[in-house]
Amino acid sequence: MARRTITVHHVRAVLRGVERRGIDTAPLLQTAQIPPLLLGDDRARITAPQFARLFRELYRTTHDEFLGLGSSPSRPGTFAMMCYAALGCRDLGAAMERGVTFYGLFPGGPDLVLTRAPDAAVFTVRNDLEQDFFLAECLVIIWHRLCSWLIGRRIPLRWADFGHPPPPHKDEYELLFGCPVRFGAERTGAGLAPHWLNAPLVRDEDALAAMLRRAPFDLLSRRDYGTTVAEQVRRTLATALRASPRLPSLGEIAARLALSPSTLRRRLALESTSYQELKDAVRRDAAIAGLAEGREPIADLAARLGFSEDTAFHRAFRRWTGTTPGAYRYAYRDGYDGAVPGRGPGGQRS
Repeated sequence: MARRTITVHHVRAVLRGVERRGIDTAPLLQTAQIPPLLLGDDRARITAPQFARLFRELYRTTHDEFLGLGSSPSRPGTFAMMCYAALGCRDLGAAMERGVTFYGLFPGGPDLVLTRAPDAAVFTVRNDLEQDFFLAECLVIIWHRLCSWLIGRRIPLRWADFGHPPPPHKDEYELLFGCPVRFGAERTGAGLAPHWLNAPLVRDEDALAAMLRRAPFDLLSRRDYGTTVAEQVRRTLATALRASPRLPSLGEIAARLALSPSTLRRRLALESTSYQELKDAVRRDAAIAGLAEGREPIADLAARLGFSEDTAFHRAFRRWTGTTPGAYRYAYRDGYDGAVPGRGPGGQRS
């Protein structure tokens, strides 16, 4: 199954820490197999394995769990010790409070707060982390998914607030967090139903050790058990695309989910998406993964993704990414010799 691709805006954001230190990012991108010139295209996307490699290279280079994005470094092993400290708590609320207390011991670290109220539990990042909003967003994502992992169930967020203006890729946030989002809020954080704080922890130290071998990237990239309607539809489409170029219709997916087509449309709209948007995203991600791997002829890739002719695939890919499949593949193959996405050798338009 093609994994969800990642916007170039997140690649730029994760590089800011090393850029502030004056570290040359080109070797890091090269090791991650990310063409540097893709960073100049706002609609460009990379695969999850590429982002994972970049994350590991940044961790190795900075020796900092915050990748140089915070006002103070977080020494390797800090997150693991916080997890071990929280693992022995009686319930999720106690574990979250212990984690908040743990990070509060480090000067310059994130100022995390858990607020309990009768109608909601709210997790917030109170300091601005030197205005690096990406780190604050990552902390909210990691804590949410760590909490879901600790209790073995996906915790649906009621809302997520961000203390910065809407970014160019603002439309991705509701799918990323699985809830309504708001920008320009007083601080960055998220709310959940208070009963989740009473949930018992179901993980042991062996499970934690296995999880930590993949952390934190696994927590950033996992899809929270896929229990939203949009994730169920996306998973169904991605699985179907592996077997056949013909994707199931909205009516066929609705029948699988025991819903009427109109109810499925309404539920997807409540999650700020649609069947067509999810179908496009699945095909886009599969196309980018295929082009990055570089082994499949573009005509064969187009047919595998369900396009009746190459020109239809080219039009769709340009709509998704702003460039052509050939130019995208060229950027991956020769992205270190001056090629520009959207232009062929010598700067000619593809």
